[in-house]
Amino acid sequence: MSNLIENLNKTFDNRIRLGIMSALIVNEEVNFNTLKELIKVTDGNLASHLKALEDMQYIKVKKGFIGRKTNTNYTVTKLGQKAFTTHINALEKMIKNMK
Repeated sequence: MSNLIENLNKTFDNRIRLGIMSALIVNEEVNFNTLKELIKVTDGNLASHLKALEDMQYIKVKKGFIGRKTNTNYTVTKLGQKAFTTHINALEKMIKNMK
């Protein structure tokens, strides 16, 4: 059991970061407003968690414009995908071992 816990990543303990990563794993790219709607959080709260994931190099940010409006899109990095997959696999194994 202890090695299962070692594979859990504290970065993903938070429900907002878990939601962000889940959305980015199943979608090639997601914009800020879509993430906000999916996860149901405020702009500031989402922005701080996105920044933390960016600092860990788990996500990439691509800023641009649609017409005159700014548009910020996010994608998961290879490092982020590996870290998140390891975390989810550890959770699944832990749940299976609880039976």
